[in-house]
Amino acid sequence: MPRPIKASIHTAALAHNLDVARRHAPNSKVWAVVKANAYGHGIENAYPGLRDADGFGLLDLDEAVRLRELGWAGPILLLEGFFKPEDLAIVDKYGLTTTVHSDEQLRMLETTRLTKPLNIQLKMNSGMNRLGFAPERFRAAWERARAISSVSQIVLMTHFSDADGERGIAHQMETFERGACDVPGERSLSNSAATLFHPAAHGAWVRPGIMLYGSSPKGLEVTAAQLDLQPTQTLEAELIGIQDVPAGGSVGYGSSFVAETPMRVGTVACGYADGYPRVAPTGTPILVDGVRTRTVGRVSMDMLSVDLTPVPQARVGTSVTLWGRGLCIDEVAASAGTLGYELMCAVARRVPIHAV
Repeated sequence: MPRPIKASIHTAALAHNLDVARRHAPNSKVWAVVKANAYGHGIENAYPGLRDADGFGLLDLDEAVRLRELGWAGPILLLEGFFKPEDLAIVDKYGLTTTVHSDEQLRMLETTRLTKPLNIQLKMNSGMNRLGFAPERFRAAWERARAISSVSQIVLMTHFSDADGERGIAHQMETFERGACDVPGERSLSNSAATLFHPAAHGAWVRPGIMLYGSSPKGLEVTAAQLDLQPTQTLEAELIGIQDVPAGGSVGYGSSFVAETPMRVGTVACGYADGYPRVAPTGTPILVDGVRTRTVGRVSMDMLSVDLTPVPQARVGTSVTLWGRGLCIDEVAASAGTLGYELMCAVARRVPIHAV
C-alpha cells in the first residue's frame, strides 16, 4: 500500500479563481502565471482549470514546451526572458513571447536569426530593483528593440514591489509613466495584488499568479474567502499512530512540547520531507476528521503530531487535512511565519498529486 498522503488539485476552483481575476480586470487580457510548475500544482494538473486564460506566464523553457504538448496554441510569456543565444531557437520553434530586461538580451536578439517575428515585453525597473531597464534608459531600449528586424509587437512591462502593502503602487506608477512617456505599446503591469486592489494599473494585460491558486496576496489581512478565492490544492494524510501521553510527558524531538494534563496525541503521515514547514510551531491549525485542532511538538522529516482532545472519535486511518478545503493555506503559512506561496510550491515529489 502507498503511504497515506496525497495532494488533490481542484480543477473547478482554478477556473473559478481565473473568473475572479477577470471580474476585477474586465477590460484586460489575462496571463495566467504557472511558474514553478504551476505553484507546485503541476502544469498538467493546472492547465485544464486555466485553459480559458488569454495566455500563460512562466519561467522555464521546458514548462513552455510542456504547455505546447498539452495542446495550448495561444501566447506563452517567458517572465525572465531567455538566458543564452541558443534559447532563442526554442523560443522561435514554439512561438513564445519573451520578456526583455537587459542590454545582453537585446544584443542576443540583434545577432540571432529567427524564422518568424517575435513578440516581446520590454521591462522597466520602476523600483523593484531586480530586473529591467532604468526609467531614463527605457525609451532608448525601446528604440533599439524596435530596430531589430525579428521583433514584432513590443508590450511595456514592469513589476510592483508593494501592491499588497501600505506603500502601494503610486511611486512605481509615477516612475513608470515618466520613463514610458510617449513610448507606444500595450501595458502589462499588474500582479495578483494589483489585479485585485489597484484597477488603475490594469492596462491591456494583467498577470495574476497566487490568486489563481486560492491564496490571498495579503495573507490573513484580506483573506482568500473575503476575495471569493477557492483553495486549489488540498494536502491530506492519515493518522498512523495514537499515543496516550501522561501529564508531564513530552512529544517529539527536543521534548519541546510537554503535556500539562493527560492527552491523546495522533501521529500524521506528513513531515518536512513532504513539504510541510519544519518551523511550524505547536498550535499550527490542522483538521482531523474535519475537526479543527492543533499540531504539538516539532515537525519531523516524515511525521508530525496533533492534539486529539477535540476529536475523541479519531482512530488510526482517520483523515487529516494539512491545508486546502476547510483550512486556508494562508492560515497555516502565517503560523509558520511564511506565505502560502512557499507551502504550495514546497510539496515534495514523493507526495502523489492528482487533479479532481
